[in-house]
Amino acid sequence: MPYTREEKDWLEREWAFRAWGRAGLLSAEDYRQVLAWEAAGVPMDVVVSALNAFFDRREKREKPRTFVALKHLDREVAKAMKLRDALHRAGPALAAVQGWERVTPPLRDDPEARTAFEAWQRLRAGAPSPEAPGYLEHHDQERAARAVLLARAEAALGLEAEALKAGLRERLSAAEMKEGTLLWTRAWNHHWARLVAQAWNLSLEA
Repeated sequence: MPYTREEKDWLEREWAFRAWGRAGLLSAEDYRQVLAWEAAGVPMDVVVSALNAFFDRREKREKPRTFVALKHLDREVAKAMKLRDALHRAGPALAAVQGWERVTPPLRDDPEARTAFEAWQRLRAGAPSPEAPGYLEHHDQERAARAVLLARAEAALGLEAEALKAGLRERLSAAEMKEGTLLWTRAWNHHWARLVAQAWNLSLEA
């Protein structure tokens, strides 16, 4: 399925967000990389997740490379797609319990949070292909289950949540995202979910 204009804008703004405002996706080579992922049927949320994984790893290096391009994300994109396929092959029953042991207390000891996690994982593992009937309905159910889990995780943060939100607003502003716009809302939801998950060592990667 071709990427929409909104999805392409999302990728460009995510790049600017992680590169602290640097212009990105301007070269012909970057454009060809986007076309390659599009032709391979890679969902944009996988590309954005790979972008974040790449920059997370880059920030831990003592001397990160100064030049970065979309082609440097290709390994992360391939890894994310393999992980998604493996999750589907594992089946709903097995997938439901994978990963919760890494979550830190007190969230890990919250039975409602674990139940929400398992419900979300079962839906992820049982997702039909995008071409199958009922895909959109299943996708909505999966997103709703994920929202329930994140709400429990956010509530467990307590007062720490406000400091995290203030920092995120500053980063989005630096990436020239105007608060209240559709793009800002999408970026906020994406990065806020990552911040909440990171606080509890909860993996949201597909």
